[in-house]
Amino acid sequence: MTYTTSRVPNAPALDVSNAVEVLKEVLGPRSPVALHVPMFSGNEWTYVKECIDTGWVSSVGTFVDRFEKMLIEFTGAKYAIATVNGTAALHVCLLLAGVKPDDEVLLPALTFVATTNAVNYCHAVPHFVDSEESTLGLDPEKLSEYLADISVMRAGECFNKRTGRRIRAVVPMHTFGHPVDMDGLVPVCERFRLVMVEDAAESLGSYYRGQHTGNLGLVSSLSFNGNKTVTTGGGGAILTNDPTLGPLAKHLTTTARIPHKWSFKHDRVGYNYRMPNINAALGCAQLEQLPRFLSLKRALTSRYVEAFKPVLGVGVFQERADCRSNYWLNALVLDRDDIEARDRLLEMSNEKGIGTRPVWTLSHRLPMYSDCPAMDLGVAESLERRIINIPSSAELGTRYV
Repeated sequence: MTYTTSRVPNAPALDVSNAVEVLKEVLGPRSPVALHVPMFSGNEWTYVKECIDTGWVSSVGTFVDRFEKMLIEFTGAKYAIATVNGTAALHVCLLLAGVKPDDEVLLPALTFVATTNAVNYCHAVPHFVDSEESTLGLDPEKLSEYLADISVMRAGECFNKRTGRRIRAVVPMHTFGHPVDMDGLVPVCERFRLVMVEDAAESLGSYYRGQHTGNLGLVSSLSFNGNKTVTTGGGGAILTNDPTLGPLAKHLTTTARIPHKWSFKHDRVGYNYRMPNINAALGCAQLEQLPRFLSLKRALTSRYVEAFKPVLGVGVFQERADCRSNYWLNALVLDRDDIEARDRLLEMSNEKGIGTRPVWTLSHRLPMYSDCPAMDLGVAESLERRIINIPSSAELGTRYV
């Protein structure tokens, strides 16, 4: 099988100057324009002020419970456990999935470093896999072929023939809010007995075949960092539909303390990963506005798509027909490998006050993970040279609704 490393054969070179002018036209006269900033236009101040007025600003308070219930209602998951950030949420997800020290965990090289760090926190070994053009996420078909070559089943578990280590889990990350090909990945997990842990940090408000992301894995993680579609300042959450893991996740993230009026007894190693009430208050106000945020972001994406149609050598990445993306970060994808053109566009746009950036450095290129196992990463390496994120704040869409 051939895996493409270019969107368009014999593609024309990127017209950098034209691309920057189109960005300026879509974004309007304001300058500078950040890549992504939060939009506070609801009850944020009212709810945060209530926390301050009542003194309930730390890890106990009504807003944490309300925030978790709102997440359950919106995502359809049976359990939602608010955490201090998305990385902490993913760390606990991996522990709940049974990841042990020296296990290998499959994850895309094309991801933010927090995904890889969470694996390392478990004293496990990141094992990097390739991405596909149509989703920017993990490529299930290529992964299946790879595992058939390098793994062996022993007592119902998957082992890496080359390293001797158990391969325990796979972490699909929904890049920029675009869902991974889950129909392709689920059979791979079943065939090789892998636990799926979804990194849904970027995909609140995204749906795969009508189901919200985070519901197909055993557990999943969300992020509410300041640059996400919904923010709590800093924060995250664990989602699961498992009746055993839901309460256990809550227990582990609250220092594994046994509930009691006054005594402090803990029955296992736990983590102080609780979300403060004041952050949850901000999150409740944000979740109330999430449908509007998503509508504004889609309006902005639609404008980008139309505006970039005449520009040679580049296109705006769009959702697949069977998915609905939150378009957390819009992405331009060059039609051919041309890192010099990519960098010229980055330099020129930022000089004009337009906050663009390249995709993250692939994890296997980072010095602390350079010795980790990896499959052929040809597509991810090509995407790294061709992706440019462009301003995507919900507020920017108000011009187009």
